Amino acid sequence: MIQKIILAVSLLFGAQLAAAQSEPYQEGVHYFKIAQLPAETGSDKVEVTEFFSYACSHCNTFDPYLQSWSQSKPDNVKFDRIAVAFGRKTWEMLARAYITAEMLGIADTSHPAMMDAIWKQGKQFRSVDDLADFYSGFGVEKSTFLANYQSFAADSQLRKSQRDVQLFGIAGTPSMVVNRKYRVGSNKDVNDFSVMLDVVNYLVEKESATQ
Repeated sequence: MIQKIILAVSLLFGAQLAAAQSEPYQEGVHYFKIAQLPAETGSDKVEVTEFFSYACSHCNTFDPYLQSWSQSKPDNVKFDRIAVAFGRKTWEMLARAYITAEMLGIADTSHPAMMDAIWKQGKQFRSVDDLADFYSGFGVEKSTFLANYQSFAADSQLRKSQRDVQLFGIAGTPSMVVNRKYRVGSNKDVNDFSVMLDVVNYLVEKESATQ
């Protein structure tokens, strides 16, 4: 009887090990499950979110990879970005600028331009006025940008986004979150941005299969 139990356990363990080895990416190695799962939204979309900062040089390097990925992503994927602050004054100012650009409907065009301004042209944004001058180049009045930047709506969105940063355990940038369930970031096993996006694609497929 004991031998049969041992055999059954061994077979079960072997099957589980074989199944794990057949998967290209492993939880706890290439991606991490978020401990505090939010309530199900009932959406038929798989949500993919980038956590980034304009002050992060790695985010600038990652951006062309992500732009290419976003143009070929599956139809059922909803992609968005959250700019992180990490309690740093400059990062918070840039995060609020991204939120403002989203509110004004110019983020898609202003985002790559902002990356280029900082990392290719060496532009430094020392004040909100500097930001307003920059974003006025996208068909937005400087006064309109400032009003939205300083609005209660921007305050609320900034607080909400930084709560997500904490909830999802974001400790570095760039990081990706798939369907508010899985976090992907660079590590020794995810050692370049192509692999990082391959892991995201794997998790998108995994989530799509359950919907």
